[in-house]
Amino acid sequence: MTKRKYFGTDGVRGTVGEYPITADFALKLGWAVGKVLGDGAGSKVLIGKDTRISGYMFESALEAGLIAAGVDVLQLGPMPTPGIAYLTRTFRANAGIVISASHNPFNDNGIKFFSNDGYKLPDKVELEIEAMLDRPMETVGSHELGKARRIEDARGRYIEFCKATIPSALDFSNLKIVLDCAHGATYHIAPAVFNELGAEVITIGNKPNGLNINEGCGATDTSKLAETVLAEKADLGIAFDGDGDRVMMVDERGEQVDGDQLLFIIARDAKQRGRLNGGVVGTLMTNLGMEKALEKQDIPFARAKVGDRYVMERLKEHGWIYGGESSGHVICLNATTTGDGIVSALQVLSVMAKQDLSLHDLKSGMTKYPQSMINVRLPSKESNPLESDAVKSAVKEVESKLADKGRVLLRPSGTEPLIRVMVEGEDPTLVKECSQHLAEVVEANCK
Repeated sequence: MTKRKYFGTDGVRGTVGEYPITADFALKLGWAVGKVLGDGAGSKVLIGKDTRISGYMFESALEAGLIAAGVDVLQLGPMPTPGIAYLTRTFRANAGIVISASHNPFNDNGIKFFSNDGYKLPDKVELEIEAMLDRPMETVGSHELGKARRIEDARGRYIEFCKATIPSALDFSNLKIVLDCAHGATYHIAPAVFNELGAEVITIGNKPNGLNINEGCGATDTSKLAETVLAEKADLGIAFDGDGDRVMMVDERGEQVDGDQLLFIIARDAKQRGRLNGGVVGTLMTNLGMEKALEKQDIPFARAKVGDRYVMERLKEHGWIYGGESSGHVICLNATTTGDGIVSALQVLSVMAKQDLSLHDLKSGMTKYPQSMINVRLPSKESNPLESDAVKSAVKEVESKLADKGRVLLRPSGTEPLIRVMVEGEDPTLVKECSQHLAEVVEANCK
């Protein structure tokens, strides 16, 4: 496949002010998207964003580029990524644009896209957009310019969609839930969803100021959520990331329940009800304990490359419904077209209600293998220590120590200049020692 210049595993992402995460590039990108995905008069594209301060700048730049290409713009304001996917479908738009860097800090941002069916753009279309970016930008005639308007009821539409993904007979009035919205895009939506379904809701991480998104909160740091669950004697806690496509939970004992465990809970219930329709897709990072637990349930399992787009590819390939990542991307294709933190949480609460079990009891069906992951920062994007003979030799040595009771995975991050060093196995001490050794070797061979 032709190498992409700007698009990574999930759109275009980087540090604000550093090319290509600049206002001038966003302007040209909006125009290129309008030219590739627009289809003449009546073309429209939705734009939504998370709560980081740079979203205002990129929203305006993208809007100007789209209008210059003759495309109408529908503004959604702060909206979870999966909400933008849903609204793109319901408005019959040509595309949906998300301005977000997901779980990254506020000084990063990104621009990602959904096609008119609510799925991520195929590689072929991304390449067409990149080719258009290399052409000079030309504005259509004044009589062909696009227009912009704000969708005032976007929030309410998405709230109703989320609620409709579980049976209407279910009621959560016996649950006390703590929500952590990561000061991100779910801050004004998730509390309403769970409140309207009857739960007693305590919300933290719901005061975004443009600079505090994902800061010591949300799906990437559940420590405050765990403290609040225990202090409030809540039944569980739910944490979203900055753009709302990931979810992590905390049970009534304050113990974290990650994406692998949540996916196992949902898939096992679907199997028991005869609604699994195949198997489950995980990634190279999925815990070995999940694979073993699914095996005990006679549920087929397949691994994809890391990234929800690759999980989606494998799901479509197999014709399966459920997939996800340990980081909290959980895909339920019977409910929606992309990873959706709120919808995934509702599926888990639905299982709790139907089986009358606590979250702690539900997760006990899967035993996680000890796993250690260390991020080694690269000095430059061009650096590739994984090709080093010393690194390859160290990997073989560790794999020999673990034998058939563990795994080693070294991979570059798709969104940051990092090498992720992961070791997994039955012996936690050995796992930690091996991951530290491999990280040291990788760091020593960075150029």
